[in-house]
This record gives sequence, C-alpha cells and structure tokens, in this order.
Amino acid sequence: MLATAAGAAVVAGTGFGAQPAAAARQGVAGQRPDRELRELLREIDPRRIEATVRKLASFGTRHTLSVQDDPQRGIGAARDWIRDRMVEYAKASGGRMTVELQSYVQEPANRVPVPTRITNVIATLRGGADPGRVHVVSGHYDSRASDPMDATSDAPGADDDASGVAVVLELARVMARRRPAATLVFAAVAGEEQGLYGANHMAEVFEAKGTRVRAMFTNDIVGSPTADDGERDPRTIRLFAEGVPTSETPEEAETRRSVGGENDSASRQLARFVRDVADVGNNDATGMRVRVIYRRDRYLRGGDHIPFLERGYPAARFTEPAEDYAHQHQDVRVENGKQYGDLPEFCDFGYIARVARVNAAALWSLVQAPEAPRGAKIVTSALTNDTELVWESPEPGHGPRPVRYEVVWRETTEHEWTHVRNVGNTTRHTVELSKDNVFFGVRAVGPGGHRSPVAFPAPQR
Repeated sequence: MLATAAGAAVVAGTGFGAQPAAAARQGVAGQRPDRELRELLREIDPRRIEATVRKLASFGTRHTLSVQDDPQRGIGAARDWIRDRMVEYAKASGGRMTVELQSYVQEPANRVPVPTRITNVIATLRGGADPGRVHVVSGHYDSRASDPMDATSDAPGADDDASGVAVVLELARVMARRRPAATLVFAAVAGEEQGLYGANHMAEVFEAKGTRVRAMFTNDIVGSPTADDGERDPRTIRLFAEGVPTSETPEEAETRRSVGGENDSASRQLARFVRDVADVGNNDATGMRVRVIYRRDRYLRGGDHIPFLERGYPAARFTEPAEDYAHQHQDVRVENGKQYGDLPEFCDFGYIARVARVNAAALWSLVQAPEAPRGAKIVTSALTNDTELVWESPEPGHGPRPVRYEVVWRETTEHEWTHVRNVGNTTRHTVELSKDNVFFGVRAVGPGGHRSPVAFPAPQR
C-alpha cells in the first residue's frame, strides 16, 4: 500500500493510519514484472538449456586438472565451446557485449599439485545509464568424479554444474539484444571443485579495479527438483544468503551488536529483493517459489559466491531444493542395480529453465532500477521516540535517477519488510516510530516504478 506523496504512513496497530495489516503489507510484498521483463522471460528456452547440458557432459570430464588442448575431451574443449557460444550471442548486442578468457596460472596449492592454468569465460554486457554498476551471474564449468584428484575418469557434471552454466549461457543469449541501464557479467568459471579458484580470481580482479559490484549470484547444482528419496519439489529454488557479513570488521561488528542487524546484511537485502521480483507470489512468469535460506551456504559447504562475500560484495547462491548425492561427485557406475554418476538423464530441463527465469527477473530488475541509496543513516544526535533517517542521492552518472524514495520498516521479529511510506524525492525523513522497536530501511524508486534493494541504515552520531 503506497502512501500519499505527503508521506502518510500505513501502520497497522500504531494509530498512524487505520488500514489493516494486510493492506499495510501489500506495497512491500513485491514488484510486478513489466511487459519488457515478461517478454524476456518468455524467450528462455528449455530446449537450448538441455542442449547445453548434454554438450558439456559430452566432453567426458571437465576436471580442472584435465587436458586443456584436446578439442574433444577435457576442460579445454569445454572452455572453448563456451567461449564460442558467448561470442555467437554477443553478435546480437551491437558491440555492447564483449567476451574474454580470464586466465591465470595457479601455483601448487590445495587440490592443485602442479602449476595449472585456470580460465574463466566471461561475457560483459555494458550498461547504458550506469555502466560502472556491475551485476554478476555465474556457474562453474569444471566437474569431478568421486576422487577430487581424478582428472581422467568420466565426470559428466550435468547437474554439478553444467546446469548452472546452462543458466548463464541462456541469460547471455536472451539479454544480449537488450539495453540494460547497468552492466551485466555472465561468467562460466573453473576451479570450483578444487577450491573456488576461478571465482576467487574473478572477484580479485574486480576488487583490484575498484569495480562497483552490487550483486553476485552463483548457480550451482540447479539441475533437478528430485531428492535422493525420490520426492519432487519442481517449483522451488533455494537461495542461500548470509546474515553477518563474511567481510565484517571489528568496528562494524561492534556497531551491529549495539543496534541489531544480524538479519540485514547487503546479501540479505539482495535475497529479499529476489523474492520481491522473482517469487511466483509476485511474478507469475517465473513459476517458482524462492526459498531463502538464512545461511551463507549449505551446512559446512561452500560455493563461488564466497570469494565475493570475502571482499564485501553482496552475493548469494541458487541451489535446487534437495540434492541427490548419488548424482553428484560420483564415478559413473551401476552398483547393486542403482545408477550412480552426474548424468544428463537425471536433470529436469524445464526446471532449469524456471531457475533461469528467476535469475533473469532478479538481474533485469536490478539493472533497470536505481542504485540503492548511499550513506543511509539514522540520526542519533538527540534522544527522541521519533526516527529521523537521512541518505544521499546517487552520484552524477550513476543512473537511472530516482524519482522518489520509500522508507520501509518491520518489527524486529519479522524477517520481511512489512510497512512502506512514500516520502517523495527527498533525502531526509522522520517516522513517528521509535528506532528501539523496529528495523528501518530506505529504497529508491526509479522511472517505471523499478525499486532498488533496501539500504539498511547505520547510526549517525
């Protein structure tokens, strides 16, 4: 429920407005897809996704330590095929999409016994209004057998992670013809199974260049909705998003402990944004429920978003609803009548296409919206039961420009924003509620109603 331009609040049970709680939550619940996004989502093709998964599996093994100069087998053949597909898709961009092989030599380290060239295949679609604001989507194209050091046995890696690479390639294909306001990076990375080496290098390059990475999604094991007990959940994708930031400094930790915010990292705000724009409750064109998991990754496990989190970039991981461990990290074999191995026949290509639609809805909504407000703060120079928030407008050239801002809030026991107030095109607003009792945030609204992720305010003393 968007309030009037005068900033009238809709707050259930507080005396500020008489609307019921359901009405108060309506405007915070989600952002409906516009016609452009619906057209983009319709173009995602499960047949192309299937062809990608099967082709990547056909290289036999894509182990990071496998042969790099055989045109038919090994990680080098897969690398070159992925590059060729990206170059083909880039032709439709009118020069806005460029493709590179981002390589370095990894010296001997954990699971890398000899110096090994690791190569990421990266396509960059340059934004028009704000090219310096970058959003990354990745999958890893390396694979493994039961023994993580076995570089010669068949390791088709259909679900882990040809499925994620298929998502990335399909997104590159359908978006290459479009003109995003901010920049999109489509990355197929190597070295994940040996220790996140390719993703770490990519994040390191972004950091060294001072790149404004505002979101990173990795798609890893997104190929099947069938669990190891046969139970199916074909309309759910998990999204893992950390609370306390991996990169948090001691000073930031002290502030967090004093004001709360364990559930309000930039990655959590990113996850809330994904639900707002891609969950089937808000966007029926995806057909998917986005189940946000309040963890950095699965229990004691990790993925290619972690090197981005370590550098302070908002990042999250998409993974299927329940894994079948007989079909990942397994030698291809039949044992006691049961087929083991990560084979294409255990993938559901319609499901992968729906995962791609969730990614597309999130990424396109991010790049078409303004950047989240900068420097959001709660003024604490005087004790008061009201809450005064301040923030900064985007820097020149960091478009699209906001046409107005919204202040959102929720009870400390709620995990989603429940109330919203339209405060107009200003950078300061006071809410007649105590900062002691609720959490606040601020988001920008651009032309066409595209909303940014929420910025969680720090105290301004």
